[in-house]
Amino acid sequence: MELYESQRAMRNMRKAAMQRGVVAVLDVGSSKIACLVLRFDPDARRGPEGEGMGEGIGSLAGQAGFRVIGAATTRSRGVRFGEISSMSETERAIRTAVQAAQKMAQVRVDHVIACFSGAGPRSYGLTGQVAVAGEHVTEQDVSRVLAACDLPEYGDDREVLHAQPVNFALDHRSGLSDPRGQIGYNLATDLHMLTVDAAAIQNLLHCVKRCDLELAGVASSAYMSGVSTLVEDEQELGAACIDMGGGTTSISIFMKKHMIYADAVRMGGDQVTGDISMALQIPAANAERLKTFYGGVVATGMDDRERIEIGGETGDYEFDRRTVTRAELIGIMRPRVEEILEEVRYCLDAAGFDSLPNQQIVLTGGASQIPGLDGLASRILGSQLRLGRPLRVHGLPQAATGPGFASGVGMCLFAAHPQDEWWDFDLPIDRYPARSLKRAVRWFKDNW
Repeated sequence: MELYESQRAMRNMRKAAMQRGVVAVLDVGSSKIACLVLRFDPDARRGPEGEGMGEGIGSLAGQAGFRVIGAATTRSRGVRFGEISSMSETERAIRTAVQAAQKMAQVRVDHVIACFSGAGPRSYGLTGQVAVAGEHVTEQDVSRVLAACDLPEYGDDREVLHAQPVNFALDHRSGLSDPRGQIGYNLATDLHMLTVDAAAIQNLLHCVKRCDLELAGVASSAYMSGVSTLVEDEQELGAACIDMGGGTTSISIFMKKHMIYADAVRMGGDQVTGDISMALQIPAANAERLKTFYGGVVATGMDDRERIEIGGETGDYEFDRRTVTRAELIGIMRPRVEEILEEVRYCLDAAGFDSLPNQQIVLTGGASQIPGLDGLASRILGSQLRLGRPLRVHGLPQAATGPGFASGVGMCLFAAHPQDEWWDFDLPIDRYPARSLKRAVRWFKDNW
């Protein structure tokens, strides 16, 4: 039951912060930590928060309610594979980003909504069914049908990050986004539940607390990237968003405007940099520079002749003046990029992506900017592929509009128009899911 209460406490805290007008979003990544400060105008927002069940988050029209008034990024420290590995270093990096964003916004921020990737996400599809008490479906009936979903034994060391009703069926009519007020006798629901390693959320919560901030929500980066880069048609008809970050590559699949599956591959741009660094015996910073300026995955005849100075500061003149052809650099990068894409293909196959009516794939994230990647990816993943940038958001600085900010921008849209989750409904206590939720979220006992 604490799981339910803790997520509800966060949601209420978020509502309170938004009524006060200011909330920050924090994208804790392996290569950068980004902080965006949002100002909400309560009058401009359409109706109460989360008015429609499963309201589409990706619509541009819904952005009128907020604007970005502060933005800052800093190099990530102490984060590996999307998970915190050194608490003090990550705390310093978060402080740096939040303080810089506060300075630009000229307001103090107390509440942050954070997103992170990695942490071994696992998706579950749950179903529940109840008889409708009266003729009309009420809020209470929706709560009952959600409580009727049978929770899987996902393990004591894992936490539920998202639990969203993605479909309702009333008698023989399926595909309803909001059954309330409709007439019927038998109500069923499909629920998508995403669990992650408990330690990852605990560490993030603890880290945010050490920065003297309150955590007003957590979300999965895979989900956030899909929210900001998939256009409304893609979210509706079925599409996969692949966010290639520094430490992890996140995958989310959307259908009927809901995320129905999420996964992550523990590889990203950092591994490509590491390969260059090892192959050429140069520091990671130099390898990153070579990758960014000269990297690619498709070599042409010109690339055999183009020589690139590697550079270095060892003091050995001959060693520091070495050069490499662009074709050789591409030869180092391509196998790793192919390996990442093959792993992504494996995840999509496991999710049954082939059976969706529409198989659009959108590549985003910082590492998706490698030249030639879209051609290679469409060969490995499927022909319906495009590179995606996040939607335009009011007040977002030009520097934060690239694919590396997909999950950060998704967080802004998520804060303004959260999808209905399991804990937004008053579940009847006597009808709690079969498995006791007592031990689901132990960490909130210590922190709230």
